[in-house]
Amino acid sequence: MVAGFVLRLCRESAGHTQARIAEVLGVDLATVQGWESGRRPLANMKAGALLELRRRLPALGADAALVGMLDAAMDADRIIGAALGPPQDAARHPLAGWVHDRAVAHMIGWAAQGTPPPQIAARPRPPRRGAAPKTPLLPAADRQQFFEHLRQAAEEAHRAGQAAPLLRRQALYLTSYDRRPEARAWTTHALHQGRRVLGLRGWSDRWAEARSTATALARQGDPQPLVDFIDRALCDDDQGEAANLNYWAHWLGAGRGQHADDRFMADRDLTGWEPVALFRLLVQGVDEAPTYVELYAHTLWALLRLHPWLPLAVPGTAGLLTSQAEKLLDGAGPVLSSRARREITAVHQHSALRST
Repeated sequence: MVAGFVLRLCRESAGHTQARIAEVLGVDLATVQGWESGRRPLANMKAGALLELRRRLPALGADAALVGMLDAAMDADRIIGAALGPPQDAARHPLAGWVHDRAVAHMIGWAAQGTPPPQIAARPRPPRRGAAPKTPLLPAADRQQFFEHLRQAAEEAHRAGQAAPLLRRQALYLTSYDRRPEARAWTTHALHQGRRVLGLRGWSDRWAEARSTATALARQGDPQPLVDFIDRALCDDDQGEAANLNYWAHWLGAGRGQHADDRFMADRDLTGWEPVALFRLLVQGVDEAPTYVELYAHTLWALLRLHPWLPLAVPGTAGLLTSQAEKLLDGAGPVLSSRARREITAVHQHSALRST
C-alpha cells in the first residue's frame, strides 16, 4: 500500500497517466492500477521486472528522489504486512531480521498516522481528479491491529531466539507512533520497565536497547532519560561515541548497506559511513526532529571533534548549522541541558565555522 502510493507520486512527478505508464512498460492498465492501489504489491514482482520498473521511471522523467524511496516503502509494507498476518516463527519477523532506518520508520508513520515523510511533505501537491486518497493511511481497524501486534511482538520477543533483542527494541519503538492515550500509557509503562538499562555506563551489549529506550521516551514527552543516556553512555566513552556515530549513519541513510543485527555499532574504526554525508543529514535533522535535539547536538559536537575539517568541505551546511546553533542558544526551541548548551556553543565557536 505504501509502495503503491510512492509509485503514484513517481508517476505524477513525471506527468504521465496510468495508461501511459502501462503502455511504456508493456503491461495492461489494470496492472498499473493494482500496483498503485496496493492490490498488486510491488514486492511481489519478479526481481527483473521490479528492477526494470525502477530504472525506467527516471528515464520517463520521474523524480529520482521519489524513486529512491521505493525501497523504504516496500520495507514498510513488509513490516505492516507482518503485523496484519504475523509469521508463525517470530525469528522470521521483518523486525527481527534487519535493522530498519529512519526512511522506513517515516513510511510506517505515514501509513499509521497520515504524517508524510519530510521529503514528501515539502513537495507541492499535484492537482488530481476524482477521489484519489491523499495519503497511504491504513484503515482504522488495520491501524489498531498493527499496533496491537507490535505490542504483542514486544512482549513475546523472547520467542525469536537470538533475534529477540532486535525484535523487541524495534517493535517497542514503533509502538510510540500510536497516539491514542491508552496506547501511549502502555508504551510508556513498557519503556519504563526497561529503564534499568539506562543506568548502565559506557558500552555494553545492551547499549542499543538503552539508546532506543531513551529516544522512545523522548518521543513520548519525557526528555530526561535521553539526557541521562548521553551523560552515562556516550560522554567520555570512545566505544559509546563510536556506536552512536555508527547508528546515526545507518539511521539517517549515510551508511553503507543493511545490517542483520546491532553488531555493526561496535565498529570503532568507523568504516561504514561517509563523514560529509552524515554531517549534512545531522544538520538537516536538527530542525526536523526537535524532540531529539539533545542527541543531535551531542553527535554534531562529537563528529566535529573527530573531523574538524567538515565545515570547510560543505560551507553551505556549515552556514545552516551556525544559524541553527544561534537560534538554540537564543532559546528558540526546546529547553537544553547545560551540557547541550556547552556543546552547541563549542560547535558555534568552531574555527572552521567562523571562517565560512
